[in-house]
Amino acid sequence: MRLSARSDKIRKILRTIYPDVKTQLFHDTPFQLLVATMLSAQCTDKQVNRVTRVMFNHLKAPADFANAPIKTIEDFIRSTGFYHNKARNIKNCSQTLLEIHGGRVPQTLEELVELPGVGRKTANVVLGAAFGIPGMVVDTHVARISGRLGLTANKDPVKIEFDLMKIIPKGAWHDFCLQLIYFGRETCVARKPKCPICPLHKLCFWPDKN
Repeated sequence: MRLSARSDKIRKILRTIYPDVKTQLFHDTPFQLLVATMLSAQCTDKQVNRVTRVMFNHLKAPADFANAPIKTIEDFIRSTGFYHNKARNIKNCSQTLLEIHGGRVPQTLEELVELPGVGRKTANVVLGAAFGIPGMVVDTHVARISGRLGLTANKDPVKIEFDLMKIIPKGAWHDFCLQLIYFGRETCVARKPKCPICPLHKLCFWPDKN
């Protein structure tokens, strides 16, 4: 079976399981989603939401973070891990948004990745979830599962992103990634994946499936 045909079958099954997907990060604005996504590195969405639901009551917009003492930001986000770097990136990103973009979150990948602390994954999350602009988000779940399914042979997230962009229709990029993320949390987990009950079992090329 051709790769494109197999990927279509995979997408059809995932759409049946997860017909309505959206980011699980709490936010009211594109900027808040940007901050939440930056905090989600090496941290669960659930923990990020615990932090942001409190923090966004005090710091809401770029000006709030740009003017806040770095220690204030650190104290709010400490439990997300790597809080020194994250606080510095969020503060610098907020200042850049004010200085270059008038406090608005840009709507292109090229402009987003120029912001301090923002990589392609974060940029694509914001594009898709905040602006409805297709973006191929490659997190640990997407990287792991796309490799197991034989949709890519690469390990580098950027190379995986471009491999998936070639075989997944552009309009489906955002939902496909979220469906893989949901699937990775529930079934195709990193350790001891639930292969016997996996609906993609027959389409999976992973040699270690049990």
